[in-house]
Amino acid sequence: MHATGSRNQGGAEPLSRFLREARPSWEEALASLVALPTVSADPACRTAIRRAAAQAAALIRSAGGRARVVSTPGHPVVLGWMGRNPAHPTVLLYNHLDVQPADPAEWRTPPFSMVRRRGRYYGRGTTDDKGPALTLLWAAAYARARGLPLNFVLVWEFEEEIGSPHLEAVLAARRRDLACDAVVVSDTVWVSADRPALTYGLRGLVAATLELSTGSRETHSGLVGGAARNPLTELCALAGSCYDEARGRVRIPGFYRGVRRLTPRERRWFASSGFRTRDFAAAHGLTTLRTRGRGEVMEAIWARPTFEVHGVDGGYRGPGVKTVVPPRAALKVSMRLVPDQDPARVFALFRDHARRRLPGVRVRCDALLAPYLTSPDHPLLAAAARALEWGFGRRPALIREGGSIGAVVSLHRVLSAPVILMGLSLPTHRYHGPDEYFEWRQVQGGVRSLVSLFSEIASGGTGP
Repeated sequence: MHATGSRNQGGAEPLSRFLREARPSWEEALASLVALPTVSADPACRTAIRRAAAQAAALIRSAGGRARVVSTPGHPVVLGWMGRNPAHPTVLLYNHLDVQPADPAEWRTPPFSMVRRRGRYYGRGTTDDKGPALTLLWAAAYARARGLPLNFVLVWEFEEEIGSPHLEAVLAARRRDLACDAVVVSDTVWVSADRPALTYGLRGLVAATLELSTGSRETHSGLVGGAARNPLTELCALAGSCYDEARGRVRIPGFYRGVRRLTPRERRWFASSGFRTRDFAAAHGLTTLRTRGRGEVMEAIWARPTFEVHGVDGGYRGPGVKTVVPPRAALKVSMRLVPDQDPARVFALFRDHARRRLPGVRVRCDALLAPYLTSPDHPLLAAAARALEWGFGRRPALIREGGSIGAVVSLHRVLSAPVILMGLSLPTHRYHGPDEYFEWRQVQGGVRSLVSLFSEIASGGTGP
């Protein structure tokens, strides 16, 4: 990778020329990363993840940086440095290179073999988050080659999709080497393809598994039905006690205590975001919604806590009906949290509610992630808004997002630096779904926007 500007760095033409010349190498790098099934939840992918870590470090070195692969009790973290001048500001770029599983039967293209098609790149991880990671790297390489007085630190992890359980320890152990003035994260999604989005808040997460055992083997329902406890029906009843579908509210006692309400200003931002319920439903393949009200949908996905059931395990799942009472069952659930809910407290409330309602149930905590909210008045956020407008030609919407990124909370907590969530993905890119893809136009606009932001940070125009 060899860079050959933002509005403050010699105009747009050098940057346009760089993008034209750099496209083949960017596509080659993305294809090589997509070819490695870096599914962090699958133990069978450990070798692929180690190979991807080595490859990621090589990419950073090819951009003129230094890199090292840091081992953890789980999957590795790749750290990189481009420039170490103490007189210059430092920007940390975070992305993750692990991905969700992909069932080839659900895909029209091979999930782990990138397919190029009219400016689109299909494959697992192209938009979440390998494509954006490479976009940030290419932007940093260009800025360095143009002599921008800025240092870069890169943090690429392989456990984001499982809650980043080991990242914070890595950050804490290397706090001095990772010290920075700002953090840029590109792992969020726009409201629509027509308008960029700048995210100032993320929901937190509590994920849990409920397990109930009521026997030692399957039993004939004609012989024991009505007397035997059925763990499937009891777990389903417990789930029903946690959520009121008619009112759209979680029914766990104490759940809403401390929830921060939206301000009138935030409601105005949401209303002017360009969000369209019809487009939202179409992008996610939803045929019905709990409500069609535009404001209600936006608040539900960005600013309210949730309770969801994700899977049921137990009983007979073959063809036809096998009339047995299963001896055990499990239920997988999660709760998305908003400021100022505490994940540990919410899990305790849920666990206690479950135990009161269903004696004998075992409640396992699978993940705890805190919500994140930055001040929408931070100078860096204003700079990022200007940068996105320059890169994509339209002022971005200021929104919260319904997902959770544990790394964001860890980065902010350990490094005490402001975090800018400057996503490049679109709702149509099929995050976590089949036929995931990314687009070259997002790379182009992303590099332009990032270089503009870097230039403003380097010039000291973003405040403290």
